[in-house]
This record gives sequence, structure tokens and C-alpha cells, in this order.
Amino acid sequence: MASSAQQEAAGKGKSKMSKHIKHGYHLLEGKMGHAMEDYVFAQFKEVGDNELGLFAIFDGHLSREVPNFLRSHLFDNILNQPNFWTEPESAIRRAYRITDSTILEKASELGKGGSTAVTAILINGKKLVVANVGDSRAVICKNGTAKQLSVDHEPQREKKVIEDRGGFVSNFPGDVPRVDGQLAVARAFGDKSLKEHLSSEPDVVTDAIDETTEFLILASDGIWKVMTNQEAVNCIRGITDPISAAKHLNKEAVSRKSSDDISCIVVRFN
Repeated sequence: MASSAQQEAAGKGKSKMSKHIKHGYHLLEGKMGHAMEDYVFAQFKEVGDNELGLFAIFDGHLSREVPNFLRSHLFDNILNQPNFWTEPESAIRRAYRITDSTILEKASELGKGGSTAVTAILINGKKLVVANVGDSRAVICKNGTAKQLSVDHEPQREKKVIEDRGGFVSNFPGDVPRVDGQLAVARAFGDKSLKEHLSSEPDVVTDAIDETTEFLILASDGIWKVMTNQEAVNCIRGITDPISAAKHLNKEAVSRKSSDDISCIVVRFN
């Protein structure tokens, strides 16, 4: 971590199977008056004759413990599912549910807060499986065009489901919609006090990596509050080094007055 008042961290890695696939990440503490609550996971892992690229952004709220727990356990839970290689989407959904149940059981030690998550698993450099709960986002660039792979789980969008569970969505002037007047996302890990009205079910999508695929961005909402998907893609398309791209994207978000914690992973394919 940097020794300045505003902490930041960065890292990088590359595939052994596909030498042209590289990743870089950068985290930048916001100006919200609390300790950094974003965590990232980014590494390539060899599993037998296969290689997995494992990437995730965990954005905590009222918690550093929950996103840190996710960073340590979520991918292990996914890969331990017996059907991961045959039905990765199903395995991911089950692992998300198991992980959330564990977090709720450990609420006394992990605290009352929660975390959003967006995960991306790159299988042998050819298949990408993205899942998310909350508003951290995955955006892929193909031939210069941005395509969002995740779903922003906004309370207003899921108002009926929340109300059917006995909750409500507030719409106070000057504020964003919130579940029970508190949380600005409709899905998250943890948040035991709200879980009766809150889902941890992920949206899961699969995408093929081909010759048109340039790079993938995973980022917390500190970027997406101030930038569209296409603006983010345009911002870093000319930067071939992924760690430089991640840093540049975060600094651009700050220049656009983003005050939240910001975390970003860029995976470059060619």
C-alpha cells in the first residue's frame, strides 16, 4: 500500500497457457471517510491440464470482513462443486448460495455489513463465465464496442420482488432508491438484518473469447457512477499494458469526481 493519505494497491499477472493473455489491477481508496472496503482477486490457476483465470471485485458496505471473506473463500467454493467442469453456471449459483449461508452463519464474527461481487472465470483462455450480485460490473470490449456481461441489481428494478418479501424500496429526494431505506443494491452477500428482503442469487452469463475480443473490465461502482460502459472502453482501448489501463481508468473516474472506493481489473486478450 502507498504511504499517502489515499491508499492504493496494484498488481499484475499473465497466463502460462495463452502467453498473450495478461491482467492488471488497481485499487484506490475513496474519500468517503471510512477505511477501504474494496477487495480484488486476480490470478491464473492450473488445474490438471486446464488453466483458469480467476478474477473478482468485492465491494463491501459497512464491512471489510465480508468482502475479505469472499476473496478467501468464494472461488474455492465454486471449484469444489462436483459439476463445475460440466455445468459451470449451475456450480457458480450453488457456490454463491453456500457462501452467503456461511457468511450469515458467521455474522457474529464478520459483522452486520455485506458485499457485492462480480466474478469472472476464464476457462482455458476460450470461455468466460461471469456472475454477479450487486452493482459491480463486468464489461467486455469486442472490436471496440462495449458489452455489459453483468446485471446491475438496483432496488427500483426489483421493487416488486422486494415488496413481495415484505420489504420496501425508499425514494427519498436527493438520494438513490434503497432497500428498506438502507441498502442501494437489491442483491448482496451478507447483510443479515436485511436478508429477508434481499437476494444473493447471482446473474450468470457465458461468453466466448474469440479474435474480436480485446479486453475485459471488472470494476466497482466507483467507476460506473461516473462513466458509461463505452466511455470506460474508449478510455483504455489504446493502452496495451493492463495494469496501466486499470490505473488510468481509476484516475479518470477520480477526475470525474468519483469519491467512492474504486477497484478495477483489466484482462487483455491481444
